[in-house]
Amino acid sequence: MMTDEDILKKLEDSTKNATRHQLETLQSILERQSGVRYLQPYLSGCCAIDAATYKRAVPLSCYDDYADHINQLAGGDHGQNDQPLLSVDPLVCFFYSSGTSLMKPKLIPYFDSALSKAASQIAHQGSGAILRRLFPPKHDVNKILFFIYSNNITTTKAGFKVMAASAFPLQGSSNKNLSRLSRHSSPREVIVGSNFQHQMYCHLLCGLRNYEFIDGIISPYAIGLVRAFSFFESKWEQLCDDLENGCPCLDITEVAMRDSVIEVLGGPQPDLSKRIRSICGESNWSGIFSKLWPNVRYIKCITTGSMRQYCSKIKNYAGEVPVLGGDYFASECCVGINLDITQPPQTTRFVMLPTAAYFEFLPFDMEKNEAVGEETVDFSGVEIGKMYEVVVTTYRGFYRYRLGDIVKVVDFYNSSPQVEFVMRAPKGSFEIISERDLMSAMESFQMMLRNVMAVEIVEFAGYTNLESSPKKLMIFVEIREGCTKLRDSVAILRRCCSSLEDAFGSIYKVQRDRGEISPLSVSIVKPGTFDRLLQVAIEKGVPASQYKPPKIVRNREIVEFMEGCSLVTVRLDSLDG
Repeated sequence: MMTDEDILKKLEDSTKNATRHQLETLQSILERQSGVRYLQPYLSGCCAIDAATYKRAVPLSCYDDYADHINQLAGGDHGQNDQPLLSVDPLVCFFYSSGTSLMKPKLIPYFDSALSKAASQIAHQGSGAILRRLFPPKHDVNKILFFIYSNNITTTKAGFKVMAASAFPLQGSSNKNLSRLSRHSSPREVIVGSNFQHQMYCHLLCGLRNYEFIDGIISPYAIGLVRAFSFFESKWEQLCDDLENGCPCLDITEVAMRDSVIEVLGGPQPDLSKRIRSICGESNWSGIFSKLWPNVRYIKCITTGSMRQYCSKIKNYAGEVPVLGGDYFASECCVGINLDITQPPQTTRFVMLPTAAYFEFLPFDMEKNEAVGEETVDFSGVEIGKMYEVVVTTYRGFYRYRLGDIVKVVDFYNSSPQVEFVMRAPKGSFEIISERDLMSAMESFQMMLRNVMAVEIVEFAGYTNLESSPKKLMIFVEIREGCTKLRDSVAILRRCCSSLEDAFGSIYKVQRDRGEISPLSVSIVKPGTFDRLLQVAIEKGVPASQYKPPKIVRNREIVEFMEGCSLVTVRLDSLDG
């Protein structure tokens, strides 16, 4: 078994001759997978397939190019005449993508690939080693309050399980899985429960019961922590009642979950309940993590990309407790590792993993909000300061696949590129603002609302209505309940919205000046609207652990839902709002 130092040395060595490792990775994939049906139309007749031949013969692809094959696999058709569809390796299960902009998660096939397992294992082990180097394990304070939800596991027609990638390690009853679960403050029955709200409640309840032993608080994404502790603010009195009574409230009806939590509580805890009441009764949530869990050493979650929006809220909850960043791991493959997890999101860098997959980089023009042609470069061809869309060839059935992520190359670590995650790629040139434009503009908008109206934005999303003539940008904003009476503040809101429009990117401004875009429309929606959107997403199959509120909405059903929740709409071409 490798030590942490061995793991980190192996990662280090892989970055020293990254281009060679990349070519070896591609060669390993093609030697094993070149005969699959997806690749045959492009590679049949090719004798020696090097990187140049491969890139010349096989076109760039997106999920739609694999959808038919994936649906066949889900239905039990693994290929005709013993020719596998996407991979020669056995199919184990499917992972859900987050799929929030369309409310329809993609199915990502997970094949039993020894080469992929080895590459993925070193990435995940490396991530753990980096954390343990910063915070060596303690014997007496050894629990993690982990907001993870391994629910929403479904089964395809052919009997394959479909789940969040984060849920996969918790499946089964091996010693390794049991060891992993033993560090969680919540029992397995909570993690695999069927009701997201009840699971979140029980995570909090078990975390409070284990308050002396909590070493870290973790969520896959920053939004998960914000959601959990916004929920805590409204439920702390009920949680105290449950601690005092020694059992969860009657809302928790799932028998296995309820019984397991009762066991964790270990009977009535009146002194603990009194302690929490004294802390929360002040309604001061700044630094609440260390007030409730005095031995907590770190908070960990992904804070880059669209998650940056939630960082200030988490830092307020965290107080002096450090907030650590996550890694760049996608459902399709591991992409990059964060060697300095103490960095804030604006300076977080990921070192590309040369053995995790074969990577290409498609130049991206931020001014035009689109990729530049279809000519990619490899590790040796990227330039510092340039933007690229990431393209992957994986061990598990994706070939020259556009991952949909825009990154900026900021440096090299040894010979491996270091990248910053910028945003999700637009779906086409018709999108008049990027995710990055919207987030930047909303950051300024939030500051203005806070100063002028004492309003706190909870969540927001943008939608371009292409059916109207001229096309129209609509922004939906949810504000914290009780902030202000908006109907009495329309004039002030209008001035703030006018400034918001001025903050959008160059594409929007040019088209707006030409009259190709109608004046901006901003709708303030009812409190809880985005939480209800989460419930709809979960009902449609999106895993709760992987849900990220959409910033750019592309689903008309979501827009209609938002419009139905509108309290007040400001249209900059209208005098009455």
